Amino acid sequence: MSYVKILVVENEQIISMQICDFLENIGYQVLPPVTNYEEAVVLLHSEKPDIAILDIELDGDKTGLDVAKYIKEHNNIPFIFLTIKANRETIEQAKLLNPPAYLVKPFKKEDLFASVELALYNFHNAQKDKHERIVEVSSKDAIFIKDHYSYRKLKFSEIAFAKSDHVYMQITKKDGERKLIRSTIMKLSDILPENFMQVHRSYIINLDYLESFNFPKAVVKGHEIPVSRNYKEELLKVIDGL
Repeated sequence: MSYVKILVVENEQIISMQICDFLENIGYQVLPPVTNYEEAVVLLHSEKPDIAILDIELDGDKTGLDVAKYIKEHNNIPFIFLTIKANRETIEQAKLLNPPAYLVKPFKKEDLFASVELALYNFHNAQKDKHERIVEVSSKDAIFIKDHYSYRKLKFSEIAFAKSDHVYMQITKKDGERKLIRSTIMKLSDILPENFMQVHRSYIINLDYLESFNFPKAVVKGHEIPVSRNYKEELLKVIDGL
């Protein structure tokens, strides 16, 4: 849970700080909160959050609904709407964007926590059903992924890191795009070349994109990756040899 990165877009500073403090206290990583569409887009592009909490009423001409539209087009992450207005028109507009959750202010901390966890869980399961891919074959510089009735090439040089989730692997490319494949971390490790290294029971990183290391975290293409104690010494040896 501590490596779930959350973006909060809220134009009321007191509410914004309350949300951030609560989420940080229970172990989430929370980005600096923003109040408008433009600031939200900047962080969505630079920080690649895992989930966004969006107030519908924002500073400026664009609303949280506009931020949600941007997310659906560019980031493909779950989002939760916050609003003080529960009127039918607002709800109908929000429904068109198919949010995993919708909270009306004021809400309890427990409701916020439940909404975040359910949004992440439901979104992840929906992605598995919608985008299941299976690693079929590999070549010298790429893997070919079965996508419905065709095979798509994914070059090793495009992969920044991969995260395990039971029999699935979420691959994050160097441009931030994510792909979900059906594979175990052991199987994927056998396929990937020597510049890839497992640093945690759930993570493999591309050493070419390793930006910094400060145990127990490494930064790969702007993403914080946990490093287990079991892999610390091996990673240090590799870094010394680079």
